[in-house]
Amino acid sequence: MKLTIIDTGCANLSSVKMAIQRLGVEPIVSCDAADIKSADKLILPGVGTAKAAMRNLQERKLVDLIREAKQPLLGFCLGMQMLAQASEESMDDESDIQCLGIIPGKVKLMQVGNLRLPHMGWNQIEHDGTHPLFKDIPSGSYFYFVHSYALEVTEATLARCDYGQPFSAVVGKDNFFGAQFHPERSGKLGAQLIRNFLEM
Repeated sequence: MKLTIIDTGCANLSSVKMAIQRLGVEPIVSCDAADIKSADKLILPGVGTAKAAMRNLQERKLVDLIREAKQPLLGFCLGMQMLAQASEESMDDESDIQCLGIIPGKVKLMQVGNLRLPHMGWNQIEHDGTHPLFKDIPSGSYFYFVHSYALEVTEATLARCDYGQPFSAVVGKDNFFGAQFHPERSGKLGAQLIRNFLEM
């Protein structure tokens, strides 16, 4: 299998790469069009703000490449949020950041009442168990989250989580998937989710 981790310039790529290597797959890290087009599977990681991430994608000429991808793609954390239509995370009171527009819905600042932001630590996800991404992952399983913005629950939501409000924990549409949590930091079940994606 040829797996390409898309080098967005805004992610801790080493931890993602090591998580995949532990599953017996040797990924490449690249922002080269040929590597992305020829891959069997794609991983879209991301750390930081939506504004910086989308600027990086544009500067590296990755926006159309990702939108036109035909192979399965899995986004991690901000990588998932970039699949959405828009994000409020502009950081300077500008209008919404336009994202890739693949997954329906908008990424918004979480409304958590008296709870702390960022939402950081282990939390449960709920799903109906029908999607192959959740093979051997029971509903109610814990995964590791670090974020202050979240994608609302939409028709593309495959699993949800609650932290002051419900939000999309895993999404999917056509060949595009995303996890708001960090599978590479989520122990055995995080590894299982990555394995399930590789086996889809």
